[in-house]
Amino acid sequence: MATSPPHPSYPSGPTDGAPLVGSGTAGSLRHAHWWQRAWVRYGALSTLLAISGLVILALVREETGTEGFLVGLGLAVLPVPLLIAAFRWLDRVEPGPWRNLLFCFAWGACAAALIAIVANSFATRWIATATADPSSADTLGATVIAPVVEESAKAAAVLLVFLFRRRDFTGIVDGVVIAGVTATGFAFTENILYLGTAFGTDQLTGGSGIASVTAATFFVRIIMSPFAHPLFTVLTGIGFGISALSANGRHLRRVAFPLSGLLLAMGMHAMWNGSSAFGEYGFFAVYAAFMVPIFGLLTWLVIWTRQRELKTIRAELPAYAVAGWLTPAEPYALGSMRARRIARQYARRHAGKAAAREVARYEAYATSLAFLRHRARRGRAGADFAVRERELLGELWRRREAARPALDHAARITAPPVPVVAPPWPVYGVYGYGQQPAPYPAYNPYRS
Repeated sequence: MATSPPHPSYPSGPTDGAPLVGSGTAGSLRHAHWWQRAWVRYGALSTLLAISGLVILALVREETGTEGFLVGLGLAVLPVPLLIAAFRWLDRVEPGPWRNLLFCFAWGACAAALIAIVANSFATRWIATATADPSSADTLGATVIAPVVEESAKAAAVLLVFLFRRRDFTGIVDGVVIAGVTATGFAFTENILYLGTAFGTDQLTGGSGIASVTAATFFVRIIMSPFAHPLFTVLTGIGFGISALSANGRHLRRVAFPLSGLLLAMGMHAMWNGSSAFGEYGFFAVYAAFMVPIFGLLTWLVIWTRQRELKTIRAELPAYAVAGWLTPAEPYALGSMRARRIARQYARRHAGKAAAREVARYEAYATSLAFLRHRARRGRAGADFAVRERELLGELWRRREAARPALDHAARITAPPVPVVAPPWPVYGVYGYGQQPAPYPAYNPYRS
């Protein structure tokens, strides 16, 4: 027999477990202009990315030739799955939707790469014409023009997600993941161009083996620094993530942090591109002194932020357990990545893959609920807080039959052991010492 959801005084819940939507939402959508409709925006954006992809494909193929393009494509794709998996791993606490990551990768690989190629070529030619010094124009273009153009083009994707997918952009980890995936797409296209061009050079000069230009380019761009572009743009993403954590009234901070992150990304990118001007070992000096330490620092920052997110879940969800929406064990289980994994495995073993997917969705909705409540307590929740809270509670209530047994099992498995301490008083009997004192005579009301 199905039970109805609880009706606690706080937080209040829907009467039938279904999400409640304000009546004004449908009316506003019904009277929206045609260019404000979601399918129009999606269609326009998809068309833009498709055209950009076709144009960038033609430009790269013209630059490298068909054979060089295929070789560059085969080599450039190697680090992409590893980078995407790494960013997805960082986003395990509250995974963002795949459509956001697909958009970011496509923007970086198509739109941002096209903007960079066109703008960099135009600026370099203009500088060469104005100064009559092509060599200095190439150096200036690589160290000044390219960082500004490329980082701005990649930051546009982060800005679009921040503005139009605000519900999915809640903190630093989201900024890191969105920026990193965008930069991964950009580096993918750029690597095709560089590796394909290097292969063409080897075809003309007869280079082969480890001494070839292709091998050297592959070693520098794929082996040593596959994280270079993601590392630059992640600084922009961190700026947007801090802005997402700021209160709605602090407009200066919400603008200053993204701009500061973008400027840092440009500066680091310029230093990386200019490392060749620091002498024969300039590249290795910049790599060892700046790239590796900053990469380690940012990795630590993201992992530390993820641990704070887990603490937020354990701190915010008990209020819903007290109100009856969650079982007492669930806040602990949902605040542990190991317990979450055990819960999904338990559901898969006992009820199949569909149940495991339901448990995963339950975990995601519960995480969103914890972060929503955390933002509300800090004064950063939007006007739709109550509607969003009821939507999330409704999603949890509909999946409770599959999720609760799995999470309770995971909580029991992962619960820390309770230490057993010997009592400070003497223990008599078989397992103690001495003789047990004689018990008091039992009370007998009929004894005289």
